[in-house]
Amino acid sequence: MGKSKEEIIEEMQQVVEQMRQDDIEDNPDSEFEIFECDCCGKGKPLAGSIEYSGYRLCNECVLLAETGFALGKFDNVQQLIDAMEDNRLEGLCNIIKEEERKINN
Repeated sequence: MGKSKEEIIEEMQQVVEQMRQDDIEDNPDSEFEIFECDCCGKGKPLAGSIEYSGYRLCNECVLLAETGFALGKFDNVQQLIDAMEDNRLEGLCNIIKEEERKINN
Protein backbone atom coordinates (compact mmCIF):
# COMPACT_ATOMS: atom_id res chain seq x y z
CA MET A 1 0.00 0.00 0.00
CA GLY A 2 1.26 3.49 -0.86
CA LYS A 3 1.74 6.44 1.41
CA SER A 4 -1.22 8.44 2.62
CA LYS A 5 -1.88 11.91 1.23
CA GLU A 6 -0.79 13.35 4.60
CA GLU A 7 2.50 11.42 4.54
CA ILE A 8 3.25 12.63 1.02
CA ILE A 9 2.50 16.26 1.97
CA GLU A 10 4.65 16.02 5.12
CA GLU A 11 7.52 14.46 3.17
CA MET A 12 7.33 17.21 0.51
CA GLN A 13 7.33 19.92 3.19
CA GLN A 14 10.55 18.49 4.63
CA VAL A 15 12.23 18.14 1.22
CA VAL A 16 11.31 21.68 0.13
CA GLU A 17 12.35 23.21 3.49
CA GLN A 18 15.68 21.36 3.21
CA MET A 19 16.21 22.87 -0.24
CA ARG A 20 15.63 26.33 1.26
CA GLN A 21 18.10 25.64 4.10
CA ASP A 22 20.70 24.31 1.63
CA ASP A 23 20.38 27.44 -0.52
CA ILE A 24 20.87 29.68 2.52
CA GLU A 25 23.92 27.60 3.55
CA ASP A 26 25.42 27.87 0.03
CA ASN A 27 24.53 31.56 -0.36
CA PRO A 28 23.40 33.37 2.83
CA ASP A 29 22.28 36.37 0.75
CA SER A 30 19.68 34.22 -1.05
CA GLU A 31 17.42 34.58 2.01
CA PHE A 32 17.24 38.35 1.36
CA GLU A 33 17.43 38.45 -2.46
CA ILE A 34 13.86 38.99 -3.65
CA PHE A 35 12.42 37.97 -7.01
CA GLU A 36 8.86 37.92 -8.34
CA CYS A 37 7.53 34.37 -8.33
CA ASP A 38 6.11 33.39 -11.73
CA CYS A 39 3.46 31.32 -9.97
CA CYS A 40 2.03 33.40 -7.07
CA GLY A 41 3.28 36.75 -8.41
CA LYS A 42 4.61 37.83 -5.01
CA GLY A 43 8.08 39.10 -4.15
CA LYS A 44 9.78 36.12 -2.50
CA PRO A 45 13.30 35.17 -1.33
CA LEU A 46 15.50 33.40 -3.87
CA ALA A 47 16.35 30.74 -1.25
CA GLY A 48 14.55 27.50 -2.00
CA SER A 49 13.22 28.70 -5.35
CA ILE A 50 13.43 26.44 -8.39
CA GLU A 51 13.11 26.98 -12.12
CA TYR A 52 10.69 24.70 -13.96
CA SER A 53 10.39 25.01 -17.75
CA GLY A 54 11.46 28.65 -17.71
CA TYR A 55 9.27 29.62 -14.72
CA ARG A 56 10.92 30.50 -11.41
CA LEU A 57 8.82 29.39 -8.44
CA CYS A 58 9.29 30.54 -4.85
CA ASN A 59 9.79 27.95 -2.11
CA GLU A 60 6.07 27.95 -1.19
CA CYS A 61 5.02 27.39 -4.82
CA VAL A 62 7.71 24.70 -5.22
CA LEU A 63 5.95 22.93 -2.33
CA LEU A 64 2.59 23.26 -4.14
CA ALA A 65 4.15 22.01 -7.40
CA GLU A 66 6.02 19.05 -5.91
CA THR A 67 3.05 18.02 -3.75
CA GLY A 68 0.73 18.33 -6.76
CA PHE A 69 3.06 16.17 -8.87
CA ALA A 70 3.44 13.58 -6.09
CA LEU A 71 -0.34 13.37 -5.59
CA GLY A 72 -0.96 13.23 -9.34
CA LYS A 73 -2.99 16.48 -9.29
CA PHE A 74 -1.15 17.76 -12.37
CA ASP A 75 1.56 16.68 -14.79
CA ASN A 76 3.42 19.90 -15.46
CA VAL A 77 4.12 23.28 -13.93
CA GLN A 78 2.00 25.06 -16.57
CA GLN A 79 -1.12 23.53 -14.99
CA LEU A 80 -0.14 25.00 -11.61
CA ILE A 81 0.66 28.39 -13.18
CA ASP A 82 -2.78 28.38 -14.83
CA ALA A 83 -4.48 27.36 -11.58
CA MET A 84 -2.70 30.18 -9.69
CA GLU A 85 -3.61 32.86 -12.24
CA ASP A 86 -6.46 34.22 -10.10
CA ASN A 87 -4.06 34.65 -7.15
CA ARG A 88 -1.57 36.54 -9.34
CA LEU A 89 -4.29 38.84 -10.66
CA GLU A 90 -5.52 39.46 -7.12
CA GLY A 91 -1.97 40.30 -6.02
CA LEU A 92 -1.51 42.65 -8.96
CA CYS A 93 -4.81 44.40 -8.18
CA ASN A 94 -3.72 44.85 -4.55
CA ILE A 95 -0.42 46.41 -5.68
CA ILE A 96 -2.29 48.81 -8.00
CA LYS A 97 -4.76 49.74 -5.21
CA GLU A 98 -1.86 50.31 -2.81
CA GLU A 99 -0.11 52.60 -5.31
CA GLU A 100 -3.35 54.56 -5.86
CA ARG A 101 -3.70 55.00 -2.09
CA LYS A 102 -0.15 56.40 -1.88
CA ILE A 103 -0.82 58.81 -4.76
CA ASN A 104 -4.17 59.98 -3.40
CA ASN A 105 -2.94 60.61 0.16
